[in-house]
Amino acid sequence: MTPFATSIDPKSDTFLRNRTEMLALMDQVHALKARAAALSERRRPRFEERGQLTPRERLHRLLDPGMPYLELYALANYLVDTDDRDASVPGASALSGIGFINGTRCVIFVDDSGIAAGSAVAKTSDKFQACLDISMRYKLPFVHLVESAGADLLQYAVESWAFAGRMFCKLAQLSAAGIPTIAVLHGPATAGGAYMPGLSDYVISVKGRGRASLAAAALVRAATGEETNEEDLAGTEMHATVSGLVEYSAEDDAHALLIARNLVKRLDWNKNAVPGPARTFDAPALDADEIAGLVPMDYRKSYDVREVIARIVDGSVFEEFKPRYGASTVCVQAALFGRACGIVGNNGPIDPNGATKAAQFFQLCDQADMPVIFLSNTTGYMVGRDYERAGMIKHGAKMIQAVSNLRVPRITLYIGASFGAGNYGMSGVGFAPDFLFSWPNATTGVMGGQQAALTMDQVARASAARRGAEVDEGKLARQKERLIAHFDGQSDAFYTSGRMLDQGIIDPRDTRKVLGFALDTCAEARRRTVRPNAFGVARM
Repeated sequence: MTPFATSIDPKSDTFLRNRTEMLALMDQVHALKARAAALSERRRPRFEERGQLTPRERLHRLLDPGMPYLELYALANYLVDTDDRDASVPGASALSGIGFINGTRCVIFVDDSGIAAGSAVAKTSDKFQACLDISMRYKLPFVHLVESAGADLLQYAVESWAFAGRMFCKLAQLSAAGIPTIAVLHGPATAGGAYMPGLSDYVISVKGRGRASLAAAALVRAATGEETNEEDLAGTEMHATVSGLVEYSAEDDAHALLIARNLVKRLDWNKNAVPGPARTFDAPALDADEIAGLVPMDYRKSYDVREVIARIVDGSVFEEFKPRYGASTVCVQAALFGRACGIVGNNGPIDPNGATKAAQFFQLCDQADMPVIFLSNTTGYMVGRDYERAGMIKHGAKMIQAVSNLRVPRITLYIGASFGAGNYGMSGVGFAPDFLFSWPNATTGVMGGQQAALTMDQVARASAARRGAEVDEGKLARQKERLIAHFDGQSDAFYTSGRMLDQGIIDPRDTRKVLGFALDTCAEARRRTVRPNAFGVARM
């Protein structure tokens, strides 16, 4: 087959405008990540004074140099701590992702103790639990670099405390599933946080810095009157020689990370995975860098999703499935890094034929054991008398039914609008795809703010007409402004990523690499066997 024939002119005003606007959004993403890093970096003098590495240095030392690392939930908690976009700090006081440690793919979670001593914020527990879920789902060792002051008691909410217990439950379930959990104590782990090492299979602790206790010395004194010090109560030496909580003592942060790397190597985790077949592939014939100029920032302006597909698949070659039936729903068979996959994208709303086509396509992908990639850019399913009579509900339900029951890996990218039930049919967050990322221009929600405002405007006018009342135009205008602000304020990718409705915002030009990493992670998990226990590893 010949590569897709593009119609894009990289020198056109439209392309250059799209590119400028997309890159400006990516600059915002980088600036937000840098905001958290800069806040943490302010504590560098304190880390150096204590002979410690900073959290980002710890992560860097743990990972294999030059190997890929997929960052996860980098914007978690953005606009949750405050609605001030210029002051909100993303990251939920933690760094997390999937990376390689001595050639072993692992899930890594690092407490960012440079920010408020690593105190947990609103989304910290959710982020931690989401990473535990990934570790379980893909049978990946879980490595936690611990240094946290625990929950911020000034922000205490009983439901947060109650549901945070799921962190410990999931740690125990990981161990029972036969998936190794490793905690590296760089600093304190107090109160509930003490169960991070307590429920880990292996604990490495830094002498003089690593500590674990159900109550710090000050609280013990206040609660019981007992006089003690932190080292006798919670220190590395005590736990390594008396309590038995610590398996490995380290001289400093660097030594602890070296022990962690060696421990992962000793696990020989890759022996449990059947090697995948050798794959050969061609790079896309079209330049992935051009993706930044393909897509308009206004979701109401259409573009051809096949132009995107052609810049991420091998050789820019694909076979389109039923191209003239339900044409606004694009289904193709292609390969990505030599791995066969199905891809579905949108060139507009989904009509009955498009929904039927997609449902059949999903079933065929499932039959062929072929992963499905969803490039979501749709305002939803078509509405109106003709579409209802054509069975839009029935056919849309077929598509949702097929998506819900796919047994193959599903990877979703929000690359434009993702509204209403169209989000569901395109494997949105509620359908728990294996991986879900957003481009910075993505817009998600039940509908756009303008549509919501017009809907309520019509409802109000109809209600007034039934009552024979006069319409208050000023009141309706104010309601319209409020509704547009309310809906649109919650729909952009930055807001939704802060609430962990995706696993992060990615640069559109990195789409092929991210998809390839995600597909490899899914494939490796399916080839791996584990040795479950009847219960998690119990500490003697």
